[in-house]
Amino acid sequence: MSRSETQQPSAGTVMTDPVRYPSNASAPVRTKRAFVLLLMTLLVPGSAQIVAGDRKLGRIALRVTLCVWALLVATVLLLVLNRSLLINIITNPFASLLIVVVLVALALGWALLFINTLRLIRPVLLAPGARPAVGIALVLALVLSSGSLGYAAYLLNVGRNAIGSIFSAGPAIDPVEGRYNFLMMGGDAGDDRTGRRPDSLSVLSVDAKTGQTAIISVPRNLQNAQFSEGSPMRKIYPDGYDCGNECLINAINTEVTNEHSDLYPGVADPGAQATLEAVSGTLGITVQAYVLVDMDGFAKLIDAMGGIRIKAGGWVPMSGDMIDEANGIHGMPLGWIPAGEQHLDGYHALWYGRSREFVDDYARIQRQQCVQQAMLKQLDPATLLSKFEDIANAGTKVVDSNISSTQLGSFVELAMKAKGQEVKRLTIGPPDFDASFSTVPDFDVIHDRVDQLLASASGPQAAAPVDGMVQSSAASGRLQASAPLRPTVLAGGALAQQSTPPSSDFTPVTTTPDGEPITEAMLNQLKSEGNEQALRELVASNGLCAPL
Repeated sequence: MSRSETQQPSAGTVMTDPVRYPSNASAPVRTKRAFVLLLMTLLVPGSAQIVAGDRKLGRIALRVTLCVWALLVATVLLLVLNRSLLINIITNPFASLLIVVVLVALALGWALLFINTLRLIRPVLLAPGARPAVGIALVLALVLSSGSLGYAAYLLNVGRNAIGSIFSAGPAIDPVEGRYNFLMMGGDAGDDRTGRRPDSLSVLSVDAKTGQTAIISVPRNLQNAQFSEGSPMRKIYPDGYDCGNECLINAINTEVTNEHSDLYPGVADPGAQATLEAVSGTLGITVQAYVLVDMDGFAKLIDAMGGIRIKAGGWVPMSGDMIDEANGIHGMPLGWIPAGEQHLDGYHALWYGRSREFVDDYARIQRQQCVQQAMLKQLDPATLLSKFEDIANAGTKVVDSNISSTQLGSFVELAMKAKGQEVKRLTIGPPDFDASFSTVPDFDVIHDRVDQLLASASGPQAAAPVDGMVQSSAASGRLQASAPLRPTVLAGGALAQQSTPPSSDFTPVTTTPDGEPITEAMLNQLKSEGNEQALRELVASNGLCAPL
């Protein structure tokens, strides 16, 4: 045909088809036709134009629709057969930008098709009562179609920007002896500091095939940390980071940032890299990458998730200002986090992970591990999708890492494999070593224990206990505030039993030994009386924690 297919038919054409020529149809038929055309444009874009309008436009739209369906089928197949490749495509900066552009183009094209469909409906032919209903249906269809595609493009762009801000563009890393080892640092930054002083150091070691995971916690006060071979800092401290009581492992970040950054040309964060090398040498393993979480912004990330749920073993103080630094005594607490099942917002979760008043650093380490596990456990797909923008925006302010964005797919795949599996743990301090061990560590013993731990978290033998590793005592789940378990020190600093079971099978301490309920008023009264020892006994179990 030389004329447009949407023009009026020739004189010999019988205009009885109510779909293409609605003028001669009854009012109910016109109303039904309007809803059918809208539904066709929603479900099969282009089909309404094929049957009732410009067939050329309809054929173009239908080809695009079939191509999109083919891409969706390919995406589903990749999700089932090669999920890591799909995630790598989505997280690739160029591929994700292309996807964003395509989604926006599809959203606009779909909207134009609905506008064309409205022209085909010819609202002036509809009964007055039907016009509002058709208008509402059109708006809903636009929201479901173009609106959803536009929002998907927006979220993808938010994620793309967040990935670019958090992760590096450096080369991919390979597993070492079948494992990926990541250093997780909780950074204590401030306006008066150059560089972060990590308050918590943990190595997350993941089997590259099975996802079986082990967590090794390094106390911030560990002395004489050993730098790995090849570390620039090894030239300055060949026998370990030993320059007195101030040379704790968490001071390396600040010292290197302030004084030795020239040893790390081209490195984005010399302090974090030097700390990674110190942890590698200390544990006798190769740590390939780090993730640094700024604790001052940590609360924003948890708030963006909607909080976390935990089971707390004992009351945790939100400490007031220090009034006796020599003896580590604070003023009246700002508040208390009770024992038992808790839903913590970011502010309280931050205090829960950082507080160490009345207990030692090792109880805090256990609570920090619990908070990390709760975040991983509760960051499910529903939470991620519903709060994606807030989580992504918070992440750019909180998280820094030298992990290459090109490997996010494979690491997300590993995280999915790891979910639900038992996590092995080792702390270079209580409950796995004597409290004084971090002051004069025996690195041969540390290397041996780390090797045992990783062997237990690799392959089919992962469920078996490791010779010499910490095991839970049967009684450890029912602590009494006045009589916490006293671990027995074995050769090499290992403990015969631990006061914290690795599971949620423990009873929170909510009463005194006499059976009186522990309350905030009771704890504050003891604090006002200066009875620090009684407080220590009542909160001794606050290292016990499990994610819910």
